[in-house]
Amino acid sequence: MSILSQKRQVTLPKELCDRLIVQPGDDLSIVEHLGRITLIKKKAGSSAGILRHLKTDDKTSDEASLQDAINEKHGVHPKRNRAA
Repeated sequence: MSILSQKRQVTLPKELCDRLIVQPGDDLSIVEHLGRITLIKKKAGSSAGILRHLKTDDKTSDEASLQDAINEKHGVHPKRNRAA
C-alpha cells in the first residue's frame, strides 16, 4: 500500500512499476475524475497527428484563449456589444 508523504509524494510499488514498465524519469499525467486519481504514462509520439485537422486562429492570443476556456468552465458569458 502506498502512503502520501508530507511532501505529497507517493512511492509506487516496484512490482507494479516492473509490470507496467514505468521507470524513474518517465513522464506521467495525473488525472482526477469523480474522486479517483489515475496515472497515465506519456509515451513520446503517441498522440502525433491527432489534432492535425484543427486550424489555429492567429487573431486569438494564448491569453484570450485561456480566458475563454476559464469563462466557459465557470459558465461566464462574455459581454456582448449591443447595437445602438
